[in-house]
Amino acid sequence: MAKAILKFSSEDCGICHKMSFYDAKVSEELGLEFVDIKMQDTATYRKYRQVLLTQYPDKADMGWPTYIICEEPEGEFKILGEVKGGHPKGEFRQRLQAVVGE
Repeated sequence: MAKAILKFSSEDCGICHKMSFYDAKVSEELGLEFVDIKMQDTATYRKYRQVLLTQYPDKADMGWPTYIICEEPEGEFKILGEVKGGHPKGEFRQRLQAVVGE
C-alpha cells in the first residue's frame, strides 16, 4: 500500500517556499511518495482535490502549507493524518513519523 504526502501550498506563500527546501527530502527519507500541489496548478489540484475536501470541506482550517498523509491518494484514498504550517526540519520529520507510526 503506497503512502504519500500531499503538500497543498500556494506560490505566493513564503513559509511554503521555505519548507520546500527540505520537505520532499524528509518525505523520501521516510519512504513516502511526495506530491507537491500548488493551488495555482489547477490540473494537479483537481486531481487531488477530493482528498483535501474530505479533510477540509470548506478549506477554512487549512494551514499553509498543509501536508495530508494518506494511502492510495489516486484511488480509494485513506487519510492517515496531517501536518499543518511551517516547522524546522527536525520537528517536521518527527511530526511525519508520528503520523505514519514509525
